[in-house]
Amino acid sequence: MDSLPELMESSNSENTSITDSITINNSLTAASSSSTASAPSSRYENQKRRDWNTFGQYLKNHRPPLSLSRCSGAHVLEFLRYLDQFGKTKVHTPICPFYGHPNPPAPCPCPLRQAWGSLDALIGRLRAAFEENGGKPEANPFGARAVRLYLREVRDLQSKARGISYEKKKRKRPRQQLPPPLALPPPGASQ
Repeated sequence: MDSLPELMESSNSENTSITDSITINNSLTAASSSSTASAPSSRYENQKRRDWNTFGQYLKNHRPPLSLSRCSGAHVLEFLRYLDQFGKTKVHTPICPFYGHPNPPAPCPCPLRQAWGSLDALIGRLRAAFEENGGKPEANPFGARAVRLYLREVRDLQSKARGISYEKKKRKRPRQQLPPPLALPPPGASQ
């Protein structure tokens, strides 16, 4: 089995997984993997399966071991904080001379963390995987309020440390066709 530091090798990129190098076959995905064997899976589906397997392995290695049914938002936060040690994004502390600078001119001892975008995407995939594996949406620990608040806090902290704010992507709305203007009779014309 791969070690977690190897597993986290490519965690800083939003398009790469926190779990690219792991291949764990466990009972959590036995049902879903047999049903998708005939059709090729998308990159997203493969990523979601790897992330789900990794979280399942985390629960199994947890002391004491946890079942998915007993997992809460607090356990998800513990998992996210655990993943921070394998991050590659430099997050400057407020006492760092480069705090608030997007491109620091020299190295500093600030910690490396998981990027907010990577954590946000991971939670989205795990949230979907939980429901696909039989979990009820109202009991989804990945959608817990504490997890949403934690992600917002990480985003704000990393934004301030970089000096660049994260802008919410605006949804493109399709252009609406306006109905043709009503033709009004010229003034003085009778109807």
